[in-house]
Amino acid sequence: MWKALKYAALAGALVAFSSLATAATPADTLVIAKQIDDLISLDPGEAYELSGIEIIANSYDRIMRFEPSDINKLVPGVAESVSVSDDGKTFTFKIRAGQKFASGNPVTAGDAAWSLQRVIKLEKTPVFLLAQLGWNKDNIDKMVTAPDDSTLKVTISANFAPTLVYALLGSVVGSVVDMKTAMAHDAGGDLGNGWLKTNSAGSGAYIIKSWKATDSVVLEANPNYRGGLAKLKRIVIRHIPEPSAQRLALEKGDVDVAENLTPDQVTAIESNKDIKVTTIPQALLYYIGLNLKTKELQDPRVRQALRYLVDYDGMANSFLKGAEQVHQSFWASGFWAAYDQNPYKLDPAKAKELLTAAGYPDGFSIDLDAPNFAPFTNMAQSVQSTMAQGGIKVNIVSAEMKPLLTKYRARQHQLLMVYWGPDYMDPHTNADGFVTNNDNSDGASGHPLAWRNTWQDADLVKAVADAASERDEGKRKDDYIELQKKVLDVGSYIIMFQATAQRADRANVQGFIQGPSADVVYYNMTTK
Repeated sequence: MWKALKYAALAGALVAFSSLATAATPADTLVIAKQIDDLISLDPGEAYELSGIEIIANSYDRIMRFEPSDINKLVPGVAESVSVSDDGKTFTFKIRAGQKFASGNPVTAGDAAWSLQRVIKLEKTPVFLLAQLGWNKDNIDKMVTAPDDSTLKVTISANFAPTLVYALLGSVVGSVVDMKTAMAHDAGGDLGNGWLKTNSAGSGAYIIKSWKATDSVVLEANPNYRGGLAKLKRIVIRHIPEPSAQRLALEKGDVDVAENLTPDQVTAIESNKDIKVTTIPQALLYYIGLNLKTKELQDPRVRQALRYLVDYDGMANSFLKGAEQVHQSFWASGFWAAYDQNPYKLDPAKAKELLTAAGYPDGFSIDLDAPNFAPFTNMAQSVQSTMAQGGIKVNIVSAEMKPLLTKYRARQHQLLMVYWGPDYMDPHTNADGFVTNNDNSDGASGHPLAWRNTWQDADLVKAVADAASERDEGKRKDDYIELQKKVLDVGSYIIMFQATAQRADRANVQGFIQGPSADVVYYNMTTK
């Protein structure tokens, strides 16, 4: 049951939502129309999907973070300062005094230490973010400690530059969880995971009040937030999968924000004085994962051939125009150390030459899993058409995002079309995800992208580690650019596009903060 239903205004609005009848949203509520069927968990120790990370960014504070007032600068969050030992292995954080969780419990260094320890002990999907610091179940209680309520001491064994460590603690797993509240809901030693999948125990600007799968998420302002009470009391995120339905709801005033309109729809509403469109460069990459459990994909020449059977420019200049740009490397354009060359073009003749050399002169048949909504539906159809020109028969398997991601994590796909956003603003995040795979067995505890696609290249894994530890920033930049070039040619991916978000708001919406990734989308400064 939604507690929010006791508010008559919201109740009326929710009735209107179901019928899409014309109605203004409540003055104290921001209603967002968005595709959110990728939601699997709202536990910061488990969530690894874009929608979940965005909600967690608004309901939890982090040890390090990008503040809503400056999303381009990583600063202490729950902590107020940090010092690092001369050898770069020990970090001492001082926790801000006077902070409270939504429950009213004080925010302490003990909560911060427990939250980091908890990520390691849960061993959920994002555990690899912290495990790369040299942490495991056996040593985590010694490596992360709270000598007193205001001091968090973090020791690492990895040879990482301090800025990379700060970036990791500024990712979703750096969220500080209210230990008392979470452990009050512990079930069978799960550290509150079952409860936190659908509830929150944080000190962020909002409190998660409800999540109804494939329907909605409701947030309410946290009166204890250190940044002050949010300007709007309530956020309602409605799952509306069809862009056309999002547009209709926006035009009728049933929602305040629409996030998944197609380029054609954006063009059509630009003349509407009641609506404004904001364009935001994104770090989100659209790609096809190639599972090397599939025999035909194990030859790198086949993977190269498939890259020559995608009409990148054709898609970017037609149905994706204004929403995505061609980008083929694993780190987004516009960020430090990005490689902006796009060497692959649609070239069926070159593809056939490579396929013949690999022993597949007549091509082969293969399944392509793809989300069942725009722009993926059109992208999948385009790929199906152009790959046929090289003799590759693509069978499109369409599904909602949640089962598709479940299939991906079990590496049961052949080809799978999806997107990827960085966990933090350092190229190591994508280099690590796209390349590092230290255990290629089906029972591996971590599930980065290289593992999901059954791809392991020991030399490139080492190159990623070397780049992460390089203290010379100029050389480190060159190392990442060289990595991107190599993955372009031999990796188990066809990276196609970088997103450009076009968000449509009602004209009275002000202050909605949306950065290049889900980590830096903030609702609390929004007014109407």
